[in-house]
Amino acid sequence: MELGADGIRVNAEAPGIIETDMHAAMGDPAPAARAAGTIPLGRPGLPQEVAGAIAWLPSPGSSYTTGAVLRVSVGR
Repeated sequence: MELGADGIRVNAEAPGIIETDMHAAMGDPAPAARAAGTIPLGRPGLPQEVAGAIAWLPSPGSSYTTGAVLRVSVGR
């Protein structure tokens, strides 16, 4: 709200459980498997799904969006 008059938009992205190499490198797959069982879609998100949401933020389609937190997290 403070920067909107200057044409500056500020938004954030908040991903949920995303399948990345970092999780695989942690070794024990059991925690990730338990977490996946709590996700309504039955699987973790993919990096490209988060990337698509992030790519929208600087696009013309989001030109009237500011002060938003875009959650890519299946509602959790």
